[in-house]
Amino acid sequence: MLVSQILKSKASAGVVTIKPDASVSEAAKVLAEKKFGTVVVSADGEHPDGILSERDIVRELAKSGGGCLDKAVNANMTKKLVTCTSQSSAEEVLQQMTDGRFRHMPVVEDGVLVGIVTLGDVVKAQLKTVAMEKDALQGMIMGH
Repeated sequence: MLVSQILKSKASAGVVTIKPDASVSEAAKVLAEKKFGTVVVSADGEHPDGILSERDIVRELAKSGGGCLDKAVNANMTKKLVTCTSQSSAEEVLQQMTDGRFRHMPVVEDGVLVGIVTLGDVVKAQLKTVAMEKDALQGMIMGH
C-alpha cells in the first residue's frame, strides 16, 4: 500500500503546523487540543522546518525544568526530518519509523508538506493488506 492511499483514508486532510518562534507552551496546547503526539514546525505552513513531539517536550522538561515552556519550539524541535512521499510504500515507512524509533512522518512532495502519517496509520494499512491477502488466498484454496 502506498502513502497516498493511507492519506486518503485518514479522517482529516492537511497538517497542523506551528511557527518556529512559537513557545513550547503554545505547542503543548496545540498538541493537547488536537490530541496529537507531534506538530510539524513550519515558518510558512507549507515547508517543514522541523517536528516537535510530546517526547521532545518531556525530555526538555526533565532536563531544564518548566522554564523551557517559554522557549521557542525551534530550540527543542527535531531539525533533521525524516520524510516520505505519497509514493512511498507502507513497508518503507514502517521500516524507517522502526529504525529511527519515531511515530510520525511528514509527507513531502517537491519540498511542500502534503500530509503526515503515524505509526498507527501505517500499521492499520498493513493489517488491511494482510486481511485482503488472507481472503484472496482462502478464495483460491476454496476454489472461488
